[in-house]
This record gives sequence, C-alpha cells and structure tokens, in this order.
Amino acid sequence: MGMDDWKDRLRSFVRAEWRAQTAIRASDRPWQMPFAASLAMGLPLLFGAWFNQMAPALIGSLGGLVFLYLPRTALQHRMVTLMACGFGMVGCFALGVLSHLLPAVIMPALALCATLVTMVCRVYRLGPPGSLFFVMAAAIGADAPGTLAQVPERVGLLALGAVGAGVIALVYSVLILRIRDPLPVAPLPPPTFDFVVFDSIIVGLSVGVSFLAAQLLDLHKAYWVAVSCLAVIQGVSRRSVWERQIHRVVSTSLGLVLTWLVFALPFDRWGFVPLVMVLAFVIETLVVRHYGFATVFITPMAILLGDATSFPLGDASALIQARFIDTVLGSLVGFLGGMAIHSQGVRQAVGAPLRRVLGGQGPEGVKRRRTVDR
Repeated sequence: MGMDDWKDRLRSFVRAEWRAQTAIRASDRPWQMPFAASLAMGLPLLFGAWFNQMAPALIGSLGGLVFLYLPRTALQHRMVTLMACGFGMVGCFALGVLSHLLPAVIMPALALCATLVTMVCRVYRLGPPGSLFFVMAAAIGADAPGTLAQVPERVGLLALGAVGAGVIALVYSVLILRIRDPLPVAPLPPPTFDFVVFDSIIVGLSVGVSFLAAQLLDLHKAYWVAVSCLAVIQGVSRRSVWERQIHRVVSTSLGLVLTWLVFALPFDRWGFVPLVMVLAFVIETLVVRHYGFATVFITPMAILLGDATSFPLGDASALIQARFIDTVLGSLVGFLGGMAIHSQGVRQAVGAPLRRVLGGQGPEGVKRRRTVDR
C-alpha cells in the first residue's frame, strides 16, 4: 500500500470522526424544562444570597439536581420517580459525608455506592443522567471536610434542595401536561446478570479506583476525577465510550477557558446566582442534542458550584490546571473501565467466576430454580 493510499485512509478517518463527534441530534425538549431545571438549582442559591450564606446554599443546589430525573410520563409516575430519586440522592450524599470521617473507607464506600446505584438504575431503566448525580453527590460529600456534628445539617440542606426540586417539578408537570401528552410507562425487561451485576461492579470499581488514584496523587477536589470517570464509562457501547472520552477531555478544556473568563469577571453573590441559572438552562437545552457542546458549559457550572466560596471569585489559573489533570485522569480510568465492560474476553474471564461467587445463574440455572420454587 502506497503513501497516497495511507493519506487517503487518514483523511477518510478524520472526516468520519469529525462528522461523528460534531453530529447534532434532534430533540423536542420544550424550553420550559430547562427553565424549571435552572430554577430548581437556582432557588437555594437565591436564598443563600439573600441571607449571605452561600456555602449551605450550594449544598441545597446540589439537591436540586434531582429535578433532572423527571421522566416524561403521567403525573403520578413522574412524582413517584422523583421522590425515589430524591431519597436516593440524600442517601448517597449521607454515605459520602459519613465516609469522610473515616478516610480509609472512602474508596470502598464510593465503589459500593456506584455499584448499587448503577444496579438500581439498570433494573428500573432510569434514563440519563443515570447514576451520575447520585455518585457525584456521594463523591462531593466524601471530599468535603467536616465533623460528625455537621452531618445532619448538611444532609438536611441537600434534602431541602431535593424537596424544592420536587415542588418545582410538580408545578412544571401540571402545566406541561396541559400542552404535551405524556409517554406511556414502558414495561421493564427482565434484568440479566451481565447487564445489572457485572457491568455495575466494573463501574463501581472504576469509580473507586479513580477516586483512590486522585487521593494517592494528592489531587485537590478528588470528586472531579470520580465524576469524569463515571461520565465516560456510562457509554452504552465502545464507540459511545470513545466519543464520551473525547468529548470529556476536549470539551472540558474549552470549558476551562470559559471558566477562566468567568472567574475574571467581578461577580458578587447576586451576580453569581443568575450566572449559574443561565448555565443550567443552556446545559439542559444542549445536552440532549450534543453531549460535548453541553460539557463546555457543564465545566464552569460544576467548578462554580464546587469552588465558589468567596466573591469576587479571583484568579482561577491554578484551579483550571488542577481540573484539567483531574479530567484527564478520570477519563482515562473511565475509558479503561468502559473497554472492560464492552470486552467479550473480560466478560468470559471475569463473568464466570463472578457468577459463581455471587450466585449468578445462566438461563438453565434460572429455569431450574424456578422449577424448584414452584
């Protein structure tokens, strides 16, 4: 094969990758949904700005992320789903906050949390963002310094944020269902060992390893590494994992440039709140159309919610450098975990002994057990 043939193949590959990475998906998401989501996250911040208590307000804003799990179904199913997600978010955050008191258990606690939450999300086919925000809440709680006496207050603040998101979701649902028909609740397919158990264990181990690597490297805000890992590993195929890794690294780099510009502006707390709400609106408008474009705006919002402790915000150079390293490390671990999930060789090598240890059964074993149970 001549040099010209190699050049033609390279050009074709680059064009195909560019088309795949920049493809915009169509979406019928109404503008009211991003607006309500931004309000669910911004309302706790408005209270925080009013009382000049931004640190507690940021925890409440994290609880507002529960709104993003609102399905497009009938009202009763919407609210039951959101209530269950709210309980899950509170439980994950509480586990993270408690694990911070015993540093030796942070890694296994996060791995267990990611595993169990992923299992539940897969059994009940919970749509995007899936287990991401549950694990993020646990990782933020595990990474935040505090004492045992502060645990009830912090967990309560997040619960209040989730309750506020539920009220906003109820009002939004009543209004939107007048102009937009709900989708029927799809029947749940039978869960399989590979999809629910094997995949979830790999996800949990990857999240735990990424957080442990961040701690061993003494990286500031190790939760960012775990979140980047989970965001990448959630791809439903090898191709999806690859695209998410590219989007995460490239888009986060662009998002860090945007973050530097934001931090350079002389914001006070009253300017901070509408900024976060605008970013949330833009993200929820874009994320269903192109994950990479949305990540450009997710990056500054996540950094603002995690690192905005004083106003004006000040120089962000060191912070941006640290976040880039965190993103690359988390994306790398997530990519390796995603490749393991979608590798038939790994499934055959690890899946069989895992079934024996955990009592997982193949189709024949399930049939025999059902016969005995009858």
